[in-house]
Amino acid sequence: MLLGPLVSAACIAAILYLVKPQELLQALRLGDYRLAIVGAFVTVGWLLMRALVWRNLLQEKAAYSQVFFTLNEGYLLNNLLPFRLGEVGRAFLLKRKTGVDFSFILSTIALERAFDLLLASGAFLCALPFAAGANIAPQAALLPGGLVMAGLIFIYVLARRRQRAQQLFEQATRRWPVLHRLGGRVLEPFLAGLAVLTQRRRFLLNVIFFALNLGIGFLQYYTLLRAFFPQAPLVWAVFCLGASSLGMALPASPGSLGVFEGAIVGALAALSLDTSAEFRALSLAYALTLHVWNYVITGSLGAYGLARDGESLTGLFQRLKSPA
Repeated sequence: MLLGPLVSAACIAAILYLVKPQELLQALRLGDYRLAIVGAFVTVGWLLMRALVWRNLLQEKAAYSQVFFTLNEGYLLNNLLPFRLGEVGRAFLLKRKTGVDFSFILSTIALERAFDLLLASGAFLCALPFAAGANIAPQAALLPGGLVMAGLIFIYVLARRRQRAQQLFEQATRRWPVLHRLGGRVLEPFLAGLAVLTQRRRFLLNVIFFALNLGIGFLQYYTLLRAFFPQAPLVWAVFCLGASSLGMALPASPGSLGVFEGAIVGALAALSLDTSAEFRALSLAYALTLHVWNYVITGSLGAYGLARDGESLTGLFQRLKSPA
């Protein structure tokens, strides 16, 4: 319970040590908020595409509008409740709306997160040699690109051999009861979710949808980046998206408060030789704008969805303790 808040507190303390409040305020005044507004519309586009991704994993067992608002309800819950209860929350809410099996919905969310981590890691590693300005950047990017392809192939093969993978895990962890119990809780729904990828057409469609969603994510990050760094190259946005996605996988307070900002500020510091206070302040202003837009947009859509469904945050939190 304490690990997440401690990680967030450490990130916030580090940021406040590097950036003074008056420097941040000055950086926020320098932003081009016309681009920030464009970025908000791109964020909505990302959410629309994201709902299409999740609906494909659900095998179209729910209407698009149900999936879209449930997705935003889950993001709202993640921003307010601990332990990433928003992931469980959106499975619970979609089950109530559609009657689809809870464990099946939860398995699609686990699969969604696995694809996220794989593609974000690939984007981060592919952008790294370009960001560093290496002369061999095109060649260096081939390795992480190949690793992503290998990861996608591995997921497809795993989908076809789910029972065998379960057996191997049970045999390998039989001597470690704690690992066997905890790992089984994660592996079982994840393997169940892979069943939707046993069809080649659906698997390829899922990869295409995720790639499009990732592309919109790059555009979102790049649009807002140009609001504070007008000359920034696209590869900076790719690197920041990968860094923030990996950073948010760490334990943190609700909404990854502090961790998200720390990942962005750290990524931009690694990209540039500029060590000035102004650069650090602009980096934090960019990170905060990204985070605030995500809070406002997903919060507004999520709150509307909850109100439409007749739900309350307090009631949901109580039921999420035993959602099945």
